[in-house]
Amino acid sequence: MVFSSLIFLLLFLPIFLIGYHLVEKRYKNSFALLFSLLFYFWGAPNFILIAIGSIIVDYYLVAFISRFKARNRLVMLWVSIVFNLSFLLYYKYFDFFIENLNIVLEGGHTYDIAAIILPIGISFFTFQKISYSVDIYRKTAPPLKSLLDYSLYIMLFPQLIAGPIVRYNEIADQLNNREFRNYNDRIYGLYRFAIGLAKKAIIANVLGEKADLIFGLESVDLNSSVAWLGIICYTFQIYFDFSGYSDMAIGLGRMMGFKFPENFNSPYISQSITEFWKRWHITLGSWMRDYLYIPLGGNRVSSKVRLYSNLWLVFLISGLWHGASWNFVLWGAYHGLFLIFDRLFLNTLTKGIGKLGRVMITFLVVLFGWVLFRTENLTAAVDYYSALLSFDFQNIYLFVSAKFYRVLSVALIMSFLLFSDRIKNMYSRFVDSGAFQNQIIKSVFALFLITICVANLAGSGFNPFIYFRF
Repeated sequence: MVFSSLIFLLLFLPIFLIGYHLVEKRYKNSFALLFSLLFYFWGAPNFILIAIGSIIVDYYLVAFISRFKARNRLVMLWVSIVFNLSFLLYYKYFDFFIENLNIVLEGGHTYDIAAIILPIGISFFTFQKISYSVDIYRKTAPPLKSLLDYSLYIMLFPQLIAGPIVRYNEIADQLNNREFRNYNDRIYGLYRFAIGLAKKAIIANVLGEKADLIFGLESVDLNSSVAWLGIICYTFQIYFDFSGYSDMAIGLGRMMGFKFPENFNSPYISQSITEFWKRWHITLGSWMRDYLYIPLGGNRVSSKVRLYSNLWLVFLISGLWHGASWNFVLWGAYHGLFLIFDRLFLNTLTKGIGKLGRVMITFLVVLFGWVLFRTENLTAAVDYYSALLSFDFQNIYLFVSAKFYRVLSVALIMSFLLFSDRIKNMYSRFVDSGAFQNQIIKSVFALFLITICVANLAGSGFNPFIYFRF
């Protein structure tokens, strides 16, 4: 079940919201957990018991951290981290390890691939569980006194499958002390959910269908025109798909009284790759910074070589976190390399070309990186790069339509609209305003968008969620 499915929009969500706001305050967490478990069971029935069991074990493991002295607390922290990572390593990377081991052993004894099915959302809730362990160890937030509350923190369905990654210290106070009757929050949540749904159903689905068609072509059928069209479609598809999901999650959370962290901030208007990673998947970037990069020494290391090595290592891990494939590893290495280039010379070199020039260069760097992210293997990536740079431009009329051009135009406008600070400030004032007329406008607009999206989804069989597999 995904947020943009008809069964979620027309059945699950209305029943949940009505029930959630009718039950007494003391039962709201239990009610939300029940529906969160149902949501996960719908998508991954074979893994629900594993998820529940790991939550119970981890809750009691972390409970010992707060009771022990420093040395034993550190031991229990590592036990918790290893326990959680073991699930991720097995389900997500075991087959990848076997595949590469077989390559090394080619000609000798090889091992069968286990074909392990990946539990949905495992990368996201593993990071949240580690966040809880580390935050309790660091004493940045008190441990939860209830297994139910901890289960809700991990399994809360709006952010369970694809984030944003909500760190424990960001939500600890909200689990038992949040506002339920703030109508401004409810209207904002509905508006934010509708915006996210529109990003997904109206833009990402249309562009994604075209991207899948083009990336599914044989290399001999690719020319520069088609290849550029395909990667442009994917560049906007992945942004509107993933940011749309984050918007829906933030909106759902706000309707429940939770305030989740922002996950995207117009990343394609970035003037450097360093800025891009402050705007793209913000919660992953901040998680990697606080729980990996800073423990490695951060910016306080003794040499530039170690600084750049740590930076690159973090992005290699970030790439591998996205998927068990060398393409993802190279994608992480690619971005890590440009982060180093920013510090070494790129930021200085591009100072004189103006804001627009820096945005265009950064956008092209990101776009070329998405080829590695989208293609299935290194051979396919090389073939695609060859087509992009072959300068074999031919007619693409078979791949486009008037509807496609309209959607692509909207995607371009929405991606770069906040390039203007004036427009950004105007939009922020409108969204943040609690004025009665603004609330009415947001409510009507949200209901209008949801109606249009439901109609689109009812007439289309193409509705994937890119980040579901992560």
